[in-house]
Amino acid sequence: MNSKIKKIIKKKNKSKIICLTAYSKNFAKEVDKYADITLVGDSLGSVLYNYNTTRKVTLKNMIEHAKSVRMGTKKSLMVVDMPYRTYRTKKEALKNSIRVIRETKCDAVKLEGGFKIKEIIKYLVKNKIPVMGHLGLLPQSVRGKFKSKGKSKNEKNKILRESKLLESLGVFAIVLECVETSAAKLITNSIKIPTIGIGSSLYCDGQVLVTDDLLGLNDTKIRFVKKFVNIKQIINKGIKKFKQEVISKKYPSKKYSY
Repeated sequence: MNSKIKKIIKKKNKSKIICLTAYSKNFAKEVDKYADITLVGDSLGSVLYNYNTTRKVTLKNMIEHAKSVRMGTKKSLMVVDMPYRTYRTKKEALKNSIRVIRETKCDAVKLEGGFKIKEIIKYLVKNKIPVMGHLGLLPQSVRGKFKSKGKSKNEKNKILRESKLLESLGVFAIVLECVETSAAKLITNSIKIPTIGIGSSLYCDGQVLVTDDLLGLNDTKIRFVKKFVNIKQIINKGIKKFKQEVISKKYPSKKYSY
């Protein structure tokens, strides 16, 4: 097992796991300073390409962005999302996972689902592919409005059973997306591998957010997104100053000219 993965597992019940997204080298370099896990998420579909669903993200998209992220990632564990329709069968999943790992030099891949993909995850782990799970709200499976999961007793029990299943199959951590607080707490306390929450309460072993969201780059109104800084103000300030100096012929001065 990868030493970075072992380090993540050991954080269970000891210290919170920080997971952030990155889609390029420059962002990855900054994220890597603070994150335990750098996730090249298929959320890049909406963040960068304005897709209305992650289903439109291709394997090529993921690989090209992950190659860039790898250049900026040194310390943290690098995980790449397997996009929609790239792990429909065991053979397809293995072939595409091997390609992603080989071409991007990432440490692990992430797949969405529980019971439906249990044989696929089992096959990947058997073939020494490090896998991170993803339960609760599954963006690749959603058509229409996103809704939180685990509010009903049946739904809560289903996610709990799936969490235990994924653990038994050998995934090293599970992302819980938009899972109701008591369900997230129960799941986290019931398995020995870390849970990483997104909209799933502080009871998870770690938290993940889209970096562009927490920086205020996106005008998203999703409930779980907190804007920790408004980077748009800083960007506007810099661009405005550039324009002013160009118009006033202050830039480029002799110092910035050949």
